[in-house]
Amino acid sequence: MINEKLEKAFNDQINAEFYSEYFYLSMYAYFDRMNLQGFKNWMNVQMQEEHAHAMGMFNYLNERGGKVTLQSIEQPKSDWSSPLEVFEDVLKHEQYVTSRINALMDVADEVKDRAAVSFLDWYLKEQVEEESNVGNVLKTLKLICNDKNCLYMLDKELATRTFVAPVIG
Repeated sequence: MINEKLEKAFNDQINAEFYSEYFYLSMYAYFDRMNLQGFKNWMNVQMQEEHAHAMGMFNYLNERGGKVTLQSIEQPKSDWSSPLEVFEDVLKHEQYVTSRINALMDVADEVKDRAAVSFLDWYLKEQVEEESNVGNVLKTLKLICNDKNCLYMLDKELATRTFVAPVIG
């Protein structure tokens, strides 16, 4: 049976992961309105990853005999001034998620739940990759400034990203 404090922390993180999915869905809608299909695809892949992350924790909590308690999902932002602003928000969001995963790991350490620590190690490594991927797109957007030809080329590149279901844990 999982510790009660850790169970609550997992439920809070499950909510945060589902919020992330919702957040990326909002960005997907934004890029769809802008007719930037590659950017929309990038957000779709991100959205699927966040759903997989939430379900990984959901299933883990169930496997450990915990109770999953779904919570309300906060309404995400829905308008941005540019693709650059979107990716600035994405980076801030992923850094926030990293801090949340670290805090969850702290609870697992505090209650001496080595299985949870081991499980969460995958999520910490995933966050390094998430921040790096976002950072790379952000650097490119800053480099190209408002060059529409370059934005078009980046859109075509982002269209090639595909979702690969993660093996969590």
